Amino acid sequence: MLQLLVLLVCGSILVSGILAVSLRNLMAAMVSAGLASLLAAVSYVLLAAPDVAMAEAAIGSGLATLIFLYAIRRTAGGDVGDSGKE
Repeated sequence: MLQLLVLLVCGSILVSGILAVSLRNLMAAMVSAGLASLLAAVSYVLLAAPDVAMAEAAIGSGLATLIFLYAIRRTAGGDVGDSGKE
């Protein structure tokens, strides 16, 4: 049962990572990347590495995501290549 749960979480990490790369909206892509990091922390907990999971949750999905979201908000506004022309 644990192996199935770990495989499900790892599959979710892959889906979230693919979304992070393919989304055109930078804010949505960064949230998806943060979700991948949070799911990685969950997988570390399931694999009995709570110290690594705490570091990943605090730094990877917490601090890094917030810094990137703040930078995106302050600079580009969230859309790639959106010049207003069609």
